[in-house]
Amino acid sequence: MINGSASDRIDVADRGLNYGDGLFETIAVRGGAPRFWQRHLQRLAQGCERLGLPAPDSQYLASEAAALCVGVERAVLKIIITRGVGGRGYRPPTAAQATRIVALHPWPDHPSSNADTGISARLCETRLGHQPLLAGIKHLNRLEQVMARAEWNDVDVAEGVMLNNAGEPVCGTMSNLFVVRGGVLMTPDVSDCGIAGITRQRIIEIAGEWGMRCDQTRLTLDQLRQADESFVCNSIIGIWPLRRIDAWTFPVGPITRRLVGAVAEQAG
Repeated sequence: MINGSASDRIDVADRGLNYGDGLFETIAVRGGAPRFWQRHLQRLAQGCERLGLPAPDSQYLASEAAALCVGVERAVLKIIITRGVGGRGYRPPTAAQATRIVALHPWPDHPSSNADTGISARLCETRLGHQPLLAGIKHLNRLEQVMARAEWNDVDVAEGVMLNNAGEPVCGTMSNLFVVRGGVLMTPDVSDCGIAGITRQRIIEIAGEWGMRCDQTRLTLDQLRQADESFVCNSIIGIWPLRRIDAWTFPVGPITRRLVGAVAEQAG
């Protein structure tokens, strides 16, 4: 659905296509309803404000999403907002008319064992650039993640861990990263690069409800390597424990297992 009409084509002059000038949200659909809708909508609105994009009407979005999701048991809803059609050149139009794309996709066929027994990952060679103006939001410029994901074809490796230019772990190619050390939960700070994930925030809140310390910090490779437990998360996969990163191995520990259950229960 594009700007409220059934379509699968956009104008070749759309700035989202030409410059990645826009934002997106990827939302889990369960039982005919988008999960954590208000959280996604809030992040989308914040991203629009950061980029100076006209924010979409929340009622239009809700109506379009509801129409696509009715009767759908499980799927992925993707919302894309671009600055719309503009002339050649980087300068944004003074009166932009945003393009609004709302689409439904099949639920990914990830093995259920990923959440139970954990996954193998690798360290990516592609680094994340330092750009605080874009950090945290889900902008359309994902070439770093595309290049990182192109580094491997091994079906036994489910995710890649990306570092920043200082060599510090920040996130997965499609996920946020957490480690547990000495009973303390830690997740990389995303004020310079990376995405402030919805599930990441939920985990931080759950830890607070449990009285568990959760630090948002600049994580080092040594802290990751020496972690008691480690896992990745996003709105679609929930939590996947990290069983291995290259030659490093980790147990699927009690804190991770407890969080897997808590996040799955909230998503139900």
